Amino acid sequence: MSEPATLEIISNGISENEVIFPPGDILSDEPPLESDLHRDQIDLLIRILKLWWRERQDFYASGNLTIYYSPNQKKSEHFRGPDFFVVLGTQKKDRKSWVVWQEDGKYPNVIVEILSSSTATVDKGLKKQVYQDTFRTPDYFWFDPVTMELQGFHLVDGKYQEIQVTTDGRLWSQQLELYLGVYEGKLRFFTTENELILSSEELAEQERLRAEQAEERAERAEQEIARLREALRIQGIDLENI
Repeated sequence: MSEPATLEIISNGISENEVIFPPGDILSDEPPLESDLHRDQIDLLIRILKLWWRERQDFYASGNLTIYYSPNQKKSEHFRGPDFFVVLGTQKKDRKSWVVWQEDGKYPNVIVEILSSSTATVDKGLKKQVYQDTFRTPDYFWFDPVTMELQGFHLVDGKYQEIQVTTDGRLWSQQLELYLGVYEGKLRFFTTENELILSSEELAEQERLRAEQAEERAERAEQEIARLREALRIQGIDLENI
């Protein structure tokens, strides 16, 4: 069945890259990430946000995944692969890529680019322009995991306006209703109360410490009771007979 279809494509003078694929069949086409820093940072943002919003079913968060937005609905033209992005008001499910014309015309509400020496110029220039003028993405941030540079922009009347940094060095995302800031060399999310949103590993470690502290308190209590019993015994008081 596949050979006749391929021959028909060739005979019509249309390249395979220009075929309009049916819904769900367009794979992401992003190159490998440049370093462990970039991969780990992207993965961290995705995992933490999904955990924080685990009860929500109306968003899609991903990273290093191709966004296809061709007005001609072709995968061979007009595509970008943000390092991290969030789409609100959509179905929470796995996807092979984000295809705008298959997603009710929705573009990301939030984009974060992780800068590197080879991508910084494009991320700060061409991509910023595309996200402003074509995607109309309300919140755009970039972060350099080496220099710790963090900058953010919010769309106002069709133009990006720089987001002012708080006294804690954080940037507010209106779309996520969370702060973004640097913590221990990583870009992280913070609540409206400026509390760090923990990863699953951090939550597990926090619970382990709590259990350990509770056990230590119980041991100290037992020791204190034993000390008091001994003090009473020395005074000739037997608690068993009281």
